[in-house]
Amino acid sequence: MQKSQGIETIFVRFLVFYAVRGCDGVLHTTDKSNSDSIEKVNSKMALPTNMKRILPLQNLIRLLLLFWVLAAMSGCAVNSEKSGLGSHHSDLWDRLRASLQLQNAYKVPKIRGYRAWFQRNQNYLNRSTKRGSRYLYHIVEEIERRGMPGEIALLPVIESAFRPFAYSPAHAAGIWQFIPSTGKRYGLKQNWWYDGRRDILASTRAALDYLQHLHRKFDGDWLLAIAAYNTGEGNIAQAIKRNRRAGKDTDFWSLGLSGETRSYVPRLLALSSVVSDPDRYNLTLRKIPNRPYFEKVPVDGQIDFSLAAKLSGVPVSEIRKLNPAYPRWVTAPDGPHYLLIPKSKVKIFRKGLASLSKKRQVGWRHHVVRKGESLGVIARRFGVTVAVLRQVNRIQGNIITVGQSILVPATKVRTLSASDGAAIQQRKRVAKGKDKKKSHIHVVQPGDNLSLIAHRYHVSLEKLISWNNIAHNNIDILLPGQRLKVYR
Repeated sequence: MQKSQGIETIFVRFLVFYAVRGCDGVLHTTDKSNSDSIEKVNSKMALPTNMKRILPLQNLIRLLLLFWVLAAMSGCAVNSEKSGLGSHHSDLWDRLRASLQLQNAYKVPKIRGYRAWFQRNQNYLNRSTKRGSRYLYHIVEEIERRGMPGEIALLPVIESAFRPFAYSPAHAAGIWQFIPSTGKRYGLKQNWWYDGRRDILASTRAALDYLQHLHRKFDGDWLLAIAAYNTGEGNIAQAIKRNRRAGKDTDFWSLGLSGETRSYVPRLLALSSVVSDPDRYNLTLRKIPNRPYFEKVPVDGQIDFSLAAKLSGVPVSEIRKLNPAYPRWVTAPDGPHYLLIPKSKVKIFRKGLASLSKKRQVGWRHHVVRKGESLGVIARRFGVTVAVLRQVNRIQGNIITVGQSILVPATKVRTLSASDGAAIQQRKRVAKGKDKKKSHIHVVQPGDNLSLIAHRYHVSLEKLISWNNIAHNNIDILLPGQRLKVYR
């Protein structure tokens, strides 16, 4: 008994010593202070002589001490991790790899075909990751903070290829592709001036909130949560009920789901497996520095994008890509009153902003057409030309209607660039092609391309591209399970 008690005491003292030494980086103690701490613990562990006879009580105290030591060790480890989370990686991809959690699912045979698709499409990865390099640091940071799987950071590649202005036939918008109703449910405002579904900060917060809700709803199963993000929690819940009634398994791979959802989760897993070890699959990932790309800067009211670009020395196109939630090239009058600015330009932007009056920040006005007004009347009222109003609002002729929203430049407006005009014209073609026609959803099959689909439905390739808001530099990229809208 004496020998057993001696071993227990040595073991417990060793754990205490390890806990103190293990926390050295957090506590910043010297060897002397560690020694003093151990002596104090040893003295506290020494039991009074009369209690040594009460062995059950002594063992209980030792057990409690052991639990305390283990908790202290765990706490030190957590504090150490939180103090420098991800900071030792120079490449953001390495940091992301360290947070991947769903590796067991990478081995499922059903993802092989999707992984092979990525292997054949290095250019698609290049374009998606180049766009995503602006946003990925913020997303990874938020995912780590919440303890979510790193695979979630890659969802925008599957949803939108990180295109901030992506808009689907189902009216989903932004890099996370929120439909209007789900966006409102998660606090994303949507109005003429501002669409929170495209706000990088707000939509990321909402997407992660939604995914965590789905994770809880489906008993901690991330594959079911991700599937529900695509098809809706109601569809997943119904599929689980059907399988339970039939005595079948209720994991993702066993459920009877739509073709799009059956491919959605494997595509994410395939992409994640590629990111985890790109060399293995003869692919490369463009290095992304492990540091913030942008900073949120309060602007205390409306500010025009062209003015923000001038103050910061950042091209207007980059201001737009960081702030895609503002479709009118100006922040909203009722907020939010901030812009995302490249980190390297924040100081110069703040300095320029401080020198402006609030009136000079605003470059646009929103005017609702009243009865009896014409373009000429509005132009004279605001001191601009009819030609400028036509150009800014893409109005053909002089016809406007009561209640129509007109964007009026409060200062001299620049001539729209060719790319701006092309984007607006594309939206007009989309609307024109929809008139008086019924829509049909085509689910992309392996081997499909846009030309084949257009030929099948007897429509032009240009219309198919316009209806689905496909960027011209992405017309060669279709994913199995992708949904395309066709009007005929």
